[in-house]
Amino acid sequence: MCDERTQVAYRGRFTVAATSSKLANPLPSFLNTTASTIIRYGLGILAAVGSLLLRDFLAPFYGERYPYHTAWLAVVFSAWYCGLGPAIVTVIIGAFGVWYWFLPPFHSFAGKSVPETSGIIGFLIFSSIIIAFGESTRRSIAKREKADEELHDIREELERRVQERTAALEQRTAEVIEKATLLDLANDAIFVKTADDKISYWNQGAERLYGWTASDALGRDPGELLRTSYPLPLAEIKKRNVWEGELSHSTRDGRRIVVASRWTLLRDAFGEPVGWMEINTDITDRKRAENAARSLSGRILTLQDDERRRIARGLHDSLGQYLAAVKMQLSMLSTSNPSQTSLISEASGIVDRCIIETRTVSHLLHPPLLDEAGFGSAARWFVEGFAERSGIAVNLSLPPDLGRLHSDLEITLFRTLQEALTNVHRHSASPKADIRVTVDTKQVQLEIQDYGAGLPPESLRQLNEGAGKTGVGVAGMRERVRELGGYFTINSDSHGTLLTVVLPLSSPSNSLHVGSAQGPGKISAA
Repeated sequence: MCDERTQVAYRGRFTVAATSSKLANPLPSFLNTTASTIIRYGLGILAAVGSLLLRDFLAPFYGERYPYHTAWLAVVFSAWYCGLGPAIVTVIIGAFGVWYWFLPPFHSFAGKSVPETSGIIGFLIFSSIIIAFGESTRRSIAKREKADEELHDIREELERRVQERTAALEQRTAEVIEKATLLDLANDAIFVKTADDKISYWNQGAERLYGWTASDALGRDPGELLRTSYPLPLAEIKKRNVWEGELSHSTRDGRRIVVASRWTLLRDAFGEPVGWMEINTDITDRKRAENAARSLSGRILTLQDDERRRIARGLHDSLGQYLAAVKMQLSMLSTSNPSQTSLISEASGIVDRCIIETRTVSHLLHPPLLDEAGFGSAARWFVEGFAERSGIAVNLSLPPDLGRLHSDLEITLFRTLQEALTNVHRHSASPKADIRVTVDTKQVQLEIQDYGAGLPPESLRQLNEGAGKTGVGVAGMRERVRELGGYFTINSDSHGTLLTVVLPLSSPSNSLHVGSAQGPGKISAA
């Protein structure tokens, strides 16, 4: 087996060469980007022209009615698949085409009546909403996919390093067993202790890792020398012939390190236990990388929340205000043109529905109640709206004196509630759900119970262990809870599924604020 450092150097040179090649020849990437842009704009234009041709084909059936029906299809297609610029082009072509060909007087841009003007305004307003929603959705998906790719790359790198270290460890273990004289050549820390826990052998790898020489370590208890922290009682470890796990040790200079430890029970010729051989590999850097990956995941979730808050505020403060201005202008127009009251009222109704939809989308992205009144009020609002939209009867139980929690706790609880109820609606086929929130001086607990078909045992195991394809939603909930030092569990059987989240109130900033009771402690939404 070739030297590991040689392999690493070779891989490093290969990566640098590949990167330099990419930087030296950027033209193919530019051509791909330009071709993609041309295709997207071409699809948007084709969609607009095709919708106008389709409307012309349907003219014998519809006559002058429904001039915008086919244009909506083109707008939705472009907003979802082609991007912001092509979607705007599609709207412009569709609006001019409908205005010229299908609104009387036909084949003219002038002389249109008030109803046609109101219709084209409504078409432009709804098209703007569709484009804004499609663009925000596409950007959110792109950011989420990019974050998933980064996390996936980190996990693959960590797994690769673990596999490499494990393979090296197994190879060195075999060499130690076959040739005891080669122990000092191993890079890992290897020592042997007697049945009464006294070190009888200490290799050079142990000297390099811990800093104590063989003369310092021989005859001493390794647990006391290294100030070992065990993941389970030492007596339970000694009951096994082989044990593997992670231990925390102290070096001679006082540093705390984490090692992957493998213990093998040594026996004499009569099969009696005479001691243990312990092989330790320093994985401190790997643990730091894992913590960094978790911190990155938490940062991504925070950025996602900030982006949702920004989009929600933009919808409310910009698009909502524009719609309100259109509403006022229509009211003034109704006063000055009594003969067109019915048409203006219809257009005003369309604007009212736009305002309602905009407010709903804004609040679902980030409810202002969460910042202004806290988790209790935001949870009531979301549960009532969810029950109305889904037809699922939801019972929400809150402490009668629930006040404000720390903002990180509140947003974690709300996003968990939001994601869990969405999963209940999509997957459980449950007719109802129960939500319970309890708070004491140390922690806050959220339980969400549905009464659906439950989860298969293998899927449940993967969800609780974070293994396999658990889905972005569950992974996001777990990372939010872990970032705050809490725990997240899912229990399921044929009678339904119970999701439990417990978050500690570990600091004064995470404690309950005194006062600000939020109404009755229990409501039912159906």
